[in-house]
Amino acid sequence: MSQTATNDINICIATENGSGSASANSILFKSIFKMGIPCSGKNLFPSNIQGLPTWYQIRASGDGFVARKDVIDMMVIFNDRTAHQDVDKVRAEGLVLYDDSQPLADGLVRDGLQYVGVPAWNLVKEHIKVTQLRAKQRNMVYVGAIAALFGIPLEIVQEVLKDTFSEKQAVIDSNYQCIELGYKHIEDSGATQNLCRLESIPDGNKGKIMTEGNAAAALGAIYGGASVVAWYPITPSSSLVEEMIARVPDLREDPDGKHRYAIVQAEDELASAAMVVGAGFCGARAMTSTSGPGLSLMQEGIGLAYFVEVPSVFFIVQRGGPSTGLPTRTQQADITMMHQGSHGDTRHLVLIPHDNPSVFEMGWRAFDYAERFQCPVFVMMDLDIGMNLSISSPFAYPEQGFDRGKVLNREQLEAQGGQFKRYLDKDGDGIPYRTLPGTDHPGAAYFARGSGHNVDASYSEDNRVYKALLDRLRKKYETAREFVPRPIIHNGGSTGQGAISFGSSYEPTREALERLRKRGKAMDHLLLRALPVNGEMREFLASHQEVFLVEQNRDGQMAQVLRDEFPEYAARIRTVLIYDGLPATAGEIVHLIEGGD
Repeated sequence: MSQTATNDINICIATENGSGSASANSILFKSIFKMGIPCSGKNLFPSNIQGLPTWYQIRASGDGFVARKDVIDMMVIFNDRTAHQDVDKVRAEGLVLYDDSQPLADGLVRDGLQYVGVPAWNLVKEHIKVTQLRAKQRNMVYVGAIAALFGIPLEIVQEVLKDTFSEKQAVIDSNYQCIELGYKHIEDSGATQNLCRLESIPDGNKGKIMTEGNAAAALGAIYGGASVVAWYPITPSSSLVEEMIARVPDLREDPDGKHRYAIVQAEDELASAAMVVGAGFCGARAMTSTSGPGLSLMQEGIGLAYFVEVPSVFFIVQRGGPSTGLPTRTQQADITMMHQGSHGDTRHLVLIPHDNPSVFEMGWRAFDYAERFQCPVFVMMDLDIGMNLSISSPFAYPEQGFDRGKVLNREQLEAQGGQFKRYLDKDGDGIPYRTLPGTDHPGAAYFARGSGHNVDASYSEDNRVYKALLDRLRKKYETAREFVPRPIIHNGGSTGQGAISFGSSYEPTREALERLRKRGKAMDHLLLRALPVNGEMREFLASHQEVFLVEQNRDGQMAQVLRDEFPEYAARIRTVLIYDGLPATAGEIVHLIEGGD
């Protein structure tokens, strides 16, 4: 038997979608958080509303690792239909907790595993009065059993119940009764396990907050001044705008008591993109939120915003594709479509947050970049970041004012003699000056067209004018290199090897590199935070003979971007590709770096 660990466990709870397990899982997760232990939750759920299997993984890590763990230490079997495959996933010497209201089915007992039974359904039927919720309260029994097995104090669980259900005392009491039943059964039966003991860490999570990335993005957009939101619901991005709808009435009330914003659910994604472009042209800070299939439909609107140079923000919460793909799984497979969206020659700004504070910050900064560079800006997220609970420091309030970019008012137009050339590169940085509809000056108006146009915004098919326009748009992209978020480089003491990660691949890569370091294979680590990349990426590639690029797609889309940017270092980039729809793990990354397939 292995030695009992402290604050190092991965619990997977196998239930049925719609069975009410979400509340139980949340109570358990928040109880561990309240103990001060770093933890994370990963919800692996089906794309239907009810009836199919769902799994929820809770990882507690005293070392602060929050990526999905590559082994399952404990499996809670509360779904008979998946019980056999669930048992097969448990690591050697791991633990299986099951409802022994009925005998364990044949074939579920595996040598080398620990088994603990709790008669959850029988306990509920015997002690809980009949209500519509009684069947769902069976899940609370496993919360109590786990609390007893691993040392989670009941008073902490009770505090979490009160925080969760607020003034619904009857709900608090009935759920706590179920938790007590599970807890007491473990105590009375004398059941034990030798995997792990959870011990409170004083002030361990003091000052930390717990939220999902979509909620962080919603708050970032609100604090970034978003005043027009046009969207169409799609998993896994829907909760982003739903969070805005819930928050914006309180956070965006003007001093006169009025609410000057619009959130419009359009008829489809094509209309959403068109509304965003129209609102951005009129001077609003406009945005949408979608996932891969919606992004596919928005391509024409994105091309218009790029060519006409309209500020617009697109939050993209990626999922498994192509086509419908895996709506409730995660991937980083829409990089190319964001970076080079629409037909023709385009290059777009892409912000790449890796945790909730960076989601919030890039959420509000995206609007500044969109207006400064007069272009579409993408905030690249995915289901793992967007829909899973994680712990972080509180978000930093944006102290600076809005950067509206080069916007001319009446006085400025008058000072230059009323001569306004909308697409003239006056400053040599590729960024022209613009006016907003309603500017009180006869020279302010111009016609925005998606066809060829000259510096006066007049229609043109002149080949030299067209080439100059495309070159200026590329110059604007080049200017952005020194403004977008710079990479973060962690010096691991490597003499020749490095690793690059971005977005949700950062945490499993960080953990993987720590494992490799302990094996004597140290690597430097660059966290990529935006496209276009800048000189620091060139220096990183130049200073390492071999660079492992971790990304969650089949074709190495980010590797293609970097090889295109730095062809002289293309051979140094080795792709580490994970694309099964599940959040990447450190074990997978280590295996692939060491030559596995």
